[in-house]
Amino acid sequence: MRRKPRIPPSPLPQRHGVDPVRVRLPVAGSWATVREHLVERLSGAGAGVVDGMFDAGRIVGADGRAVAADAPYVPGMFVWFHRELPEEVQVPFPLEVVHRDERIVVVDKPHFLATTPRGGHVTETALARLRRELDIPALGAAHRLDRLTAGLVLFTVRPEERGAYQTLFSERRVHKEYEAVAPYDPALALPRTVRSRIVKERGVLQAREVAGEPNAVSRVELVGHRPEGAGGPEGAGELARYRLVPGTGQTHQLRVHMTALGVPILGDPLYPEVTDPVPAGDFRRPLQLLARALEFTDPVTGEEHRFRSGRALSAWASYDRWAAGTYDGPSAGQ
Repeated sequence: MRRKPRIPPSPLPQRHGVDPVRVRLPVAGSWATVREHLVERLSGAGAGVVDGMFDAGRIVGADGRAVAADAPYVPGMFVWFHRELPEEVQVPFPLEVVHRDERIVVVDKPHFLATTPRGGHVTETALARLRRELDIPALGAAHRLDRLTAGLVLFTVRPEERGAYQTLFSERRVHKEYEAVAPYDPALALPRTVRSRIVKERGVLQAREVAGEPNAVSRVELVGHRPEGAGGPEGAGELARYRLVPGTGQTHQLRVHMTALGVPILGDPLYPEVTDPVPAGDFRRPLQLLARALEFTDPVTGEEHRFRSGRALSAWASYDRWAAGTYDGPSAGQ
C-alpha cells in the first residue's frame, strides 16, 4: 500500500484568519519548472498574476524561502502562497458564541455569512472571523451551514481532534433541528417524513429531485400558524412556522423538500424559482431558515451536548418589516 506523503507545516502564517494555499506538485508530469506547472494549474488567474507572485517572492517552499520562477520541477514538492483576497462587503451582523471550551466552539451564525472560505467569500466567513476574534489560528469547521441559513455551527480547536467531530456528522450521529417560516396549507397533512432522491450538479444552482432510491429524508412538523392579517403575507394566505428534522444531509435538502410540499421557505432565492441575484451588501429579506438545535455525544469526552439558537426568524417576529426589506439583523428568539 502506497504511503501518503508527509505534509510539512506551513511556512507562511495565516492572513486575516485565512490559511495560505498549499500546492503539491504531481508525481507524474512533464513540466520543466515550477512556474510552468503553476501557470497551467492556476490558469484562471492568468500567467501575469503567477509571474507577479514569483517576482514578489510570494511563492515559497517548505523552508519558507522564495521559489524562483525557473526552479526545476520536482515531483512531490510542496509550495505555499497567499491568494489574492477578493473585495468583500462586510456582513454587519455579529457571531454569537454559544459555547467555548478547550476542544470546541459553538456559534450562532447570522444569515448571509458563509461558514468557511469559498469563492468570493473568504475573510467575511464565520471561520476567518472567529480565528481573528477568538485568536485561535488552528480553529476548523466540523461541518458547514449554508451562507443564507442562520443558526448553530460547530468548530473544533485542536486539529488532531477535528476528524472525530467531523465523523459525528458524516455518520449522522448529530441530532439537528431547523426552524422555517413558510406559507400555511391547511390541506397539507403534518407531521410527515419526506423521502426522495436529490441530486446537485456542479455549476447548477438548484438541486432537484429525481426518480430512484431515496438519499434524502426530512421530518416536517407544524409548530404554529397565523391567520391572514395577523402577521402573514397579506393576500397570500396564512403564514406558518415549521420544525424540520433532517435525517440526511443532501445539499439544499430542506429547501427542496419544503418546495416539493408546496410550501417553499420565505426568502429563498433558488426555490421554487431562481431569482435575480441581489447586489452585494443587500441584506434585506433573509432566507427564513434557522438551524435551531444541535445535540451530540462528545466523541472525545463522552459528554452530552445540547445547544439551542437564541435567534428569531424575522418574518415570524414581524412579517411586515421583513417583507418591506427593513431587516436590521438577528434578534433574540425563544
